[in-house]
Amino acid sequence: PADDLSADEDDEELLRVGLKSGQGDLLTADDEMRPLSAASVGSVVIQDRLNDLVRLFKGRTERQRDRLVDPDESEEESPSASPSKPPPPPPPPPPPGEEKKDEAPAAAEEEEEEEKEFELPFKLLGQPVKIPKLPKLPKLPQLPDWLRAIVEYRFPSSIDPFTDLIYVIWLFIVVAAWNWNVWLIPVRWAFPYQTPENIHLWLLMDYTCDLIYITDILVFQPRLQFVRGGDIVCDKKDMRENYMTTERFKMDVISLFPMEIFYYFTGVNSLLRFPRLLKYMAFFEFNDRIEAVMKKAYIYRVIRTSTYLLYSLHINACLFYWGSDYEGLGSTKWVYNGKGNAYIRCYYFAVKTLITIGGLPDPTTVFEICFQLINYFVGVFAFSIMIGQMRDVVGAATAGENYYRACMDSTVKYMNSYNIPREVQNRIKTWYDYTWKIQGMLDEQELLVQLPTKMRLDIAVDVNYAIISKVALFQGCDRQMVFDMLTRLKSVVYLPGDFVCKKGEIGREMYIIKQGEVQVVGGPDLQTVFVTIRAGSVFGEISLLAGGGGNRRTANVKAHGFANLFILDKKDLAEILVHYPESQKLLRKKAKTMLTKDKKPDVKDGGKEAMEVIPPRPDTPEMFKAALKVTEKAGIEGTFSKLAKTYKASESAAEV
Repeated sequence: PADDLSADEDDEELLRVGLKSGQGDLLTADDEMRPLSAASVGSVVIQDRLNDLVRLFKGRTERQRDRLVDPDESEEESPSASPSKPPPPPPPPPPPGEEKKDEAPAAAEEEEEEEKEFELPFKLLGQPVKIPKLPKLPKLPQLPDWLRAIVEYRFPSSIDPFTDLIYVIWLFIVVAAWNWNVWLIPVRWAFPYQTPENIHLWLLMDYTCDLIYITDILVFQPRLQFVRGGDIVCDKKDMRENYMTTERFKMDVISLFPMEIFYYFTGVNSLLRFPRLLKYMAFFEFNDRIEAVMKKAYIYRVIRTSTYLLYSLHINACLFYWGSDYEGLGSTKWVYNGKGNAYIRCYYFAVKTLITIGGLPDPTTVFEICFQLINYFVGVFAFSIMIGQMRDVVGAATAGENYYRACMDSTVKYMNSYNIPREVQNRIKTWYDYTWKIQGMLDEQELLVQLPTKMRLDIAVDVNYAIISKVALFQGCDRQMVFDMLTRLKSVVYLPGDFVCKKGEIGREMYIIKQGEVQVVGGPDLQTVFVTIRAGSVFGEISLLAGGGGNRRTANVKAHGFANLFILDKKDLAEILVHYPESQKLLRKKAKTMLTKDKKPDVKDGGKEAMEVIPPRPDTPEMFKAALKVTEKAGIEGTFSKLAKTYKASESAAEV
């Protein structure tokens, strides 16, 4: 910074001198009024200015050279920055007594201002007209959080039909209005429940349901987002046009066709409201949304299937009362006799007819016989459909447990066929029971293999990242490398007393404890516990990271109780580290540190010698030496005698 400051000063001096020299030369020329030409005057001025600039540049060059030769001296000569003044201390707070004194007069002044009266600008009978000020209204109490949330809520400009809970609640309201029409239109048509005394209540509910239909068409449906070409469209105009081109819009408009205008000719007849039943698409959409929200969707499916059966019985009860009224109440033994609760008794008849229980009176007229035949046919057909649907719903709800039972039965059958010891069979059964109880499945990979890679990664991060992030071995590694490793982990359950690994085995996996504890044991009977490793710890990493002959297990590890471990294969880790060289270097460094830490120091006396890079030449075997001597004494000429000469020559060379 000092060099830059001095350089700036030199530039300013050069500029200032150049300007001064030019101005001085011009003034001199004006004062003396020499009879010279304009060209000569200009050349003299330029020459003097150039001379001054050359001199200044030489001086600047010399100073820069001195700074390069002796930088310390130049730093000492450079001007030092002036110290900045410390900020002034904040004023001391006034004592609490004075604060109260200041607040008290202020409050008194406010009260005086409030008590002052407002005086009008004219007088009445010589007296000023004063109007007292109105007292301040008391402050309203603070609203509860739920009520404030409702007041501050702003209706969204677009709605996600798959994830927005507000839309699911609205669908429930629409389906409730639809069910009002579906269930009560037949009842009001068949039974004498709609009377002139309560007609206003029925009409009030009818038009309330119509208002819900209209709100759904005008407010909610035109705001539903949709996908076009892979993009989520949220534009108001596009969403409205998309809704108007769908089949649902046509059915919604037809469902609101005003058939009530015929009330003028027929009176209030509920059958004229049958177009309201055409809004059935909202019912099926609500079923899909509620199944996606519920944790146990099969419960809702069972309830829905049961409701289908109850509704078919409901329609049959309405038709039976209509037929009885057509034939005449109590005219025959088959029709309803008009006693008791009409709906309950007709519903009882429908149950006995559709479920084909029997015990019904025989029909006598042609109308009664035809009605009963149709009842039996529809009853058998509808009831068989309902039973089949119920079987499918219950089967889907228990599919996982059935798979577990099938696997268990197949394993038990296999063990019995090969006479597996009873102790081993019991341990295998215990593993099945515990794994199913904890995970709800036998193999998590079977579920995840159906999902795309991105979704598998999201699930693995949400489930396992909290555990892996605490492992000291992977701290400092690339975050994406850890994410890739999460998708390669395999969950395995070990029973109490199971050996996870034994000393001397070839190590091909690393273990991360997800749940439970494991113990490092030793001793002659492998019952001595050296250390207990708990959840979030790692073991077996030395065998996984070490190369060459260092991949053998160095300890015996067994499960203390039920232990759920993550297993990372050596091959999978190698495939991951190829793409993350920095993380690979870090893990190698950590592995080298672990190996150096665990290595025992060399013993000087009687200790094991260090391994040499180039091993010494091994000694000649004694048997071979004896064979050479025998051949030499016997004088046998041949291969052994030649080898003896070679052997002696090598020995003499070694002695030298």
